[in-house]
This record gives sequence, C-alpha cells and structure tokens, in this order.
Amino acid sequence: MLSIGIDVSKGKSTVCGMKPGGEIVYTSFEIQHTREGMSELVSLLRGSGEEVRVVLESTSSYHCPVVAALLENGVFVSVVNSLRIKRFCSQSIRKVKTDRIDAMQIALYGLAYWQELQPTRLPEDTYREL
Repeated sequence: MLSIGIDVSKGKSTVCGMKPGGEIVYTSFEIQHTREGMSELVSLLRGSGEEVRVVLESTSSYHCPVVAALLENGVFVSVVNSLRIKRFCSQSIRKVKTDRIDAMQIALYGLAYWQELQPTRLPEDTYREL
C-alpha cells in the first residue's frame, strides 16, 4: 500500500510517496512534464513492489497530461476536487504551504481515504500533450 501524492504545476510536478503510518518512502522530488519525466515516474512506481494509488488535485488542465501518461501505463490515478484536499489539509496545525508539503499532504489524503478513492478515466478528447 503506497500512496503517491502529486502537486501539479505548469510544466512540472512535485511527488511524494507514503506508506501507512506516515512512513515516507519517496521524499518530495520534482518531475518534469515530459515523456522522459513520466517514464521515470512510471518506472519508479512499478519498481516499488506495492499496490500504488496516485492522488492529485484537479488543476484546470495542467493535470491532464500527467494523468493521461500514468493511465496509459496502467497506474491507478484518482483526481480529487481541490476543495476536498484543502479541507483535509486545514485540519493540520501546520499552515506552511510549499509544493513539497502539498505533495506530502496529498499523499496523506490518499492514505486516509484509500478505500474511497475513485479511479479517474479521461475522456477521449482530453488534452494529453506533455
């Protein structure tokens, strides 16, 4: 059981991987929204030997190429409404906001709601270009 939180930005994303109990497997790192960057991420996830669920916020259209690349490689992806993530994060005493912390909080959300995560399916006309 490995929750991958991705904080998506334009052209790059910050990724963090956690196991139950808050054990950080992958400390926050950046990936570029390129074929090479997505290929490296997919290889990392496949090599984990765990059941992996990727969680990210809906971010206009910035998340679409990332989601498409992961889905095309058979990775479970759940795109969550930004308001749900914000409400989850507001429960924390810590109010610092950085991409690294956001990715960690999204991974924690994935662990907390593991059973309720809905897989994402992209419509055929979705923007997919990296």
